[in-house]
Amino acid sequence: MRKFIHKELAAGRWFELSLIEQLANIGSEVNRARKWEKKNQEFFQHAVERALELFDLTLEDMRWRGRFREIARLREIFCDAVFGGEEYGTSFNSLEPYFFSFTKAVQLRR
Repeated sequence: MRKFIHKELAAGRWFELSLIEQLANIGSEVNRARKWEKKNQEFFQHAVERALELFDLTLEDMRWRGRFREIARLREIFCDAVFGGEEYGTSFNSLEPYFFSFTKAVQLRR
């Protein structure tokens, strides 16, 4: 059985969120990883693990089956940032505007 960091979300709550809300939540973890990347490797690693778990939960959400390629590519680009941008030149700073747009969209909907 799989061990989840986000137990409540994995138990079903994640699948009640819209794609915009899911991506905004992933963006929060990406931002945490950016914040800790050069300051604290343990906190950085935990943020990366949480972000990857949320990406994986999003890929398990069958409502987005037509967008799996896009979501999987975004996960890949995030991993590139984690490994220093060696493959695509991705940085956490370059990801920030993308994820911020989802956070802003969620805020505007409330």
